[in-house]
Amino acid sequence: MHDAQSLQALLTSLSAYFEGEKVEALVFILPLGLLSLVFAGWLITDGQSGFTRGLAIPFLLMGLLMTAVGGAVGYRTPAQEQQLTALVKADPIQAVSTEFGRMQKVNKAWPVYLGVWAAFGVVGLALRFLVRGDFAQGLGVALVFFAGVALLIDGFAERRARPYTEMLESFQASGRQPP
Repeated sequence: MHDAQSLQALLTSLSAYFEGEKVEALVFILPLGLLSLVFAGWLITDGQSGFTRGLAIPFLLMGLLMTAVGGAVGYRTPAQEQQLTALVKADPIQAVSTEFGRMQKVNKAWPVYLGVWAAFGVVGLALRFLVRGDFAQGLGVALVFFAGVALLIDGFAERRARPYTEMLESFQASGRQPP
């Protein structure tokens, strides 16, 4: 059985995790997505060189993606946190079991994300330094930029997810009755 102190520690960890997710989405991802769209618009309207066009396409695509993801995560997170908090208060064992399973999937995805961002960076560097065309070099610079941005975003997200998952696991393990 769990005491009030362990339940409060779980709720504090849950709140910190979701607050960090919301802040990252609304303060970093969404604004950077919007800025990327503005930059892409300026590149498309003001620059006609191959380098400029090569920059514009990733900034437009990633700007759209980051704006959508940042907005969606920022919007859904408070309701998700409220719902999970209510579930934890009503049935902590079941809520933690479900959330722990979800977080295990989240944590298993980090190597995939890191591989994608590393590929962005490697391809970007190759385009910038091994290809002569201005378009390819512009595309390469943008890919390297977004590789760095994505590694930063996921770096914070991963460091927020792991301790939260450990708290869920610890709570789950402490609630098991010995044989």
